[in-house]
Amino acid sequence: MDEVQRQVELKHLVEDIGILFEELGMPRMAGRILGWLSMCDPPYQSAAELSAVIGISKGSLSSMMQLLIQVGLVERMGLPQNRVTHYRIKPGTCFELTRKQTAHITAMRQLAERGLALMADKDVQLRSRLEEIRDFYAFFEQEMPALLERWQRQRKEAELCRYSTGVRL
Repeated sequence: MDEVQRQVELKHLVEDIGILFEELGMPRMAGRILGWLSMCDPPYQSAAELSAVIGISKGSLSSMMQLLIQVGLVERMGLPQNRVTHYRIKPGTCFELTRKQTAHITAMRQLAERGLALMADKDVQLRSRLEEIRDFYAFFEQEMPALLERWQRQRKEAELCRYSTGVRL
């Protein structure tokens, strides 16, 4: 694939990431910014660079960056001898977001349990929906900590391997 075709494909990929984020309830533009920041070289970009590459006004970009920083996906950074603010994906973002989601999993299970308590004297058929919700979230509430711990171990092992061999994984 030549460089022109690669750039076209990158723009399509960034747009597809934006669409996925939109389907998840986030603004499409926030997804596009994250998509680009996950692939750009260097791994940080100024507002002007992001605006040019993504095709977004500086005002819209500012709003989206505030959102992405607030939810913990992106961070500001400075460079020596440079007064321009740059942005990058915050290291460990995927792990932290998933860890935070476990609190939502617990909350959903607790809400289902409250609903079941309110419907204690109701027919089993009426309770079955809430029981399924409770059981589903209870399962993930129990399994998620072990998955996150496994991910951290695997990530540390990969980093040790990369640093000891000099090979980028």
